[in-house]
Amino acid sequence: MKLMIGLGSCGIAAGGLKVKDAFSAMLNDNPGVNLVLSETGCMGMCFKEPMVELVDDEGFGTIYGGVTPEIAKEIFEKHVLGGTPVEEYVVMRRDGTGPEANFITRQQRIVLSRCGRINPESLDEALAMGAYKGLEKALKTMTPAVVIEEVLKSGLKGRGGAGFPTGLKWKFAAASQAEQKYIICNADEGDPGAFMDRSVLEGDPHSVIEGLAIGGYAIGATKGYIYARAEYPIAIKRLQIAIKQAEERGFLGDNILGSGFSFHLQIKQGAGAFVCGEETALIASIEGQRGMPRIRPPFPATRGLFGKPSNINNVETLANIGWIILNGADKFAAIGTEKSKGTKVFALAGKVKNGGLVEIPIGATIRDVVFGIGGGTSSGKPFKAVQMGGPSGGCIPADLADTIIDYDTLAATGAIMGSGGMIVMDEDNCMVDIARFFLNFTQSESCGKCTFCKIGTKRMLEILERITKGEGEEGDIEKLELLADQIKRNALCGLGQTAPNPVLTTLRYFRHEYEAHIRDKKCPAHQCKALIKYEINPDKCVGCTVCAKKCPVSAISGSLKSPHVIDQSKCIKCGTCLTACRFGAISVD
Repeated sequence: MKLMIGLGSCGIAAGGLKVKDAFSAMLNDNPGVNLVLSETGCMGMCFKEPMVELVDDEGFGTIYGGVTPEIAKEIFEKHVLGGTPVEEYVVMRRDGTGPEANFITRQQRIVLSRCGRINPESLDEALAMGAYKGLEKALKTMTPAVVIEEVLKSGLKGRGGAGFPTGLKWKFAAASQAEQKYIICNADEGDPGAFMDRSVLEGDPHSVIEGLAIGGYAIGATKGYIYARAEYPIAIKRLQIAIKQAEERGFLGDNILGSGFSFHLQIKQGAGAFVCGEETALIASIEGQRGMPRIRPPFPATRGLFGKPSNINNVETLANIGWIILNGADKFAAIGTEKSKGTKVFALAGKVKNGGLVEIPIGATIRDVVFGIGGGTSSGKPFKAVQMGGPSGGCIPADLADTIIDYDTLAATGAIMGSGGMIVMDEDNCMVDIARFFLNFTQSESCGKCTFCKIGTKRMLEILERITKGEGEEGDIEKLELLADQIKRNALCGLGQTAPNPVLTTLRYFRHEYEAHIRDKKCPAHQCKALIKYEINPDKCVGCTVCAKKCPVSAISGSLKSPHVIDQSKCIKCGTCLTACRFGAISVD
């Protein structure tokens, strides 16, 4: 038997290491037990962490969720020793049954096919599930031109946000003549709420390494870089181990698999600047310069890293390459829509019942993901919107929940596919405040190189902050729209050009909320503190004094068994009283 413990960042944060220690201690106390203790990356069900999978001698897996050291003891005694699964904690079995099986069975996993299934620090386990077979096929049976043609035929578009055809990007780099070329993996995942790239690197680093090696062969690059943010220490550690293993087994280095092709790979740790997700800023950072976008042309394909032809793809894009080469472009192109092929990985987060890693065929609807996989809102309150595409994405309202997820259709809504963040919101979210939150992020992360991004986003943020404080004025909406238009048309890089998207989409679909803030000085969602007021209904108040005792600023007064009142001059609008009241006597307006 084998016991796999989910030790991605989410699993570790939820207490996975304590669970591992508990199983290790029990195994030490029972030396005769035939059990191999191992670890894996994120299994996808972040909402059920810590997770473990017990694989029996026939290879059948039973996945447990919400495991604590105490539950681990029960699993060990009843399932490991007794052979009887502890059904109370089972979330899924590998035959597709179990209470949470829909979360996985409704997905179509290519990029995530090995994540949560292998020990990311074991090359042998990766090889057993097909790692590097695509590289071997490319080097032994295909020319670089044929590889590029196969990627073009697959219809794979860049999964980092722009959606540019990957094969075409490779073709441009291959056409550039130089003694030295580079291929780079953009693993600088900086979007709030996004964790797809981190999870892939933590769970299956070999898929990315293989994609880089194939890409290097295709464009004629002998050296590659993985640009990963230093805030991902587990991903970096596992990448380092994986690179060393690949070098030792001949999948990296000189004369790979006897093909005559040599490829060397290096990790560059970024310092956490969001702008370094933009490819020219990323190049500058690798070169040791300040991470700031450069004017294009020249494009990296002709003049990139150290002035040499370079190609940049993100983690998910590269993780698809080995599968495409091994299984064929036609099989990949058969998935998705007419113009958008394959699958897409999303980090499903926010107010969703079942959050985690989701890989779906392109063409599924927002409703399929939020409700079919995610189980709806975690609060049980009505679904209001989903924010897609990261801070440069847009907010899509509930009445567009049947919108299919592909590059063109999402763009028509004002949102973008982006890198794959999908943040769910319910009726309690204020869309003006949501726009302010994302613009605050992009404004603070602006590199400051161009005026439209640096100053334009600042002016927009100032207006949004005034509106959420109840200081909005007539004409503010028009000012926001004018500034957004100027920024989109004149910012230097894609990050600046898309920064206004959260504001524009909330104005498009939730203009009435802006108008309520400005004209009525009301926040319909009751989230903007300056625009809400807590009151006690004397007809419902029984004078239990609980609210007065809980109030952190002593703003509530009243005698026992008599109606209480809130001193509005003292109230800090924290909502503690609303939560504490058991009689529904407190309302928010």
